[in-house]
Amino acid sequence: MGRLGWRKFTVRLGILGMGWMLWALPSPGPWATPADDTIAISGSSTVGPITAMAIKGFQATAQGKAVRFNPVVENGTTAGFREFCSGKTAISNASRPINNNELAACKAAGVSFYELPIGFDAITVVVHPSNTWAREITVAELRKLWSRTAQNRVMRWNQVRSSWPNQPIKLFSPGRDSGTFDYFTKAITGEQGNSRLDTISSENDNVLVRGVANSNLGMGYFGFAYYKGSANKLRPLAITGPKGKVLPSVKTVQNETYQPLSRPMFLYVNARQMGAKAPLRKFVEYVLRHAPGIVEKEGSIPLSEMQYLLVESKLFRQVQGSAFAGDLPVGLTLGELLNRSIDQTKRSQFRL
Repeated sequence: MGRLGWRKFTVRLGILGMGWMLWALPSPGPWATPADDTIAISGSSTVGPITAMAIKGFQATAQGKAVRFNPVVENGTTAGFREFCSGKTAISNASRPINNNELAACKAAGVSFYELPIGFDAITVVVHPSNTWAREITVAELRKLWSRTAQNRVMRWNQVRSSWPNQPIKLFSPGRDSGTFDYFTKAITGEQGNSRLDTISSENDNVLVRGVANSNLGMGYFGFAYYKGSANKLRPLAITGPKGKVLPSVKTVQNETYQPLSRPMFLYVNARQMGAKAPLRKFVEYVLRHAPGIVEKEGSIPLSEMQYLLVESKLFRQVQGSAFAGDLPVGLTLGELLNRSIDQTKRSQFRL
């Protein structure tokens, strides 16, 4: 066994040892929910397909075949946090970190949680394949098109770039409960909520995919996996920035050149329910062990094996709360995400 392989084995062994000790601690008590034996999950439509795939795989195992789940609800990251922070769901799928208002709501309701990064996404700006003029777009042009000041004013392609045609532009965007909306708006305009509202919007990304696919003058944005699933009907725009013209891809996210629209994806898990429900704990452990394959198969960008081991260490060490302190970081790289997790884990006196 090579040095790296031995380190992975040692870290895994240490994590498992801690896991046996920590999960043997007394349970924090039952969680009063209407269906105590059923696991409820809601939130991001970007992360939802990942957890749905994980449920299918988990229920095919011996320990998961008897575990019951409600259908995964894709109501947007913000709506998911509203349900999660009121104790209605065990897991919240999130395409952005929890914000200050949501942290306060969770605290008021006595909901503590684990924040578990499970992968990365590249928010993808797309047009119809018949569009012959737009191949790339700058952040400044995206700001000109999508900010609040553009509402009912920037309505034609040549208002974005003078060389583009004097034709109406049809915009498709996620709804305001979407983490994709939050992240894109902050990354492009620099201010949360600073977005035009005269667009065709939906929390269902498939609605946006169909909208652009059926409009030769359309533009929209959503998660990378949704683009990949309909790549024959859509064309992505390269984002022009400090690294030149960069298209979204697994490679450009991992080499940190697709900026500022790369972002982390999370599972938030109710810590009290985790302590009271063995099936929930087993499911979360299953997700983290199989995340590289699940995330890749779904079409998003997985973390490395060692990074997933770090996430497991946070869970087994019972490192609760958010590493982001209510902030919505823009342009976070894989390495920076890992450093945030390491710093949070170090505060719990854990060392790799």
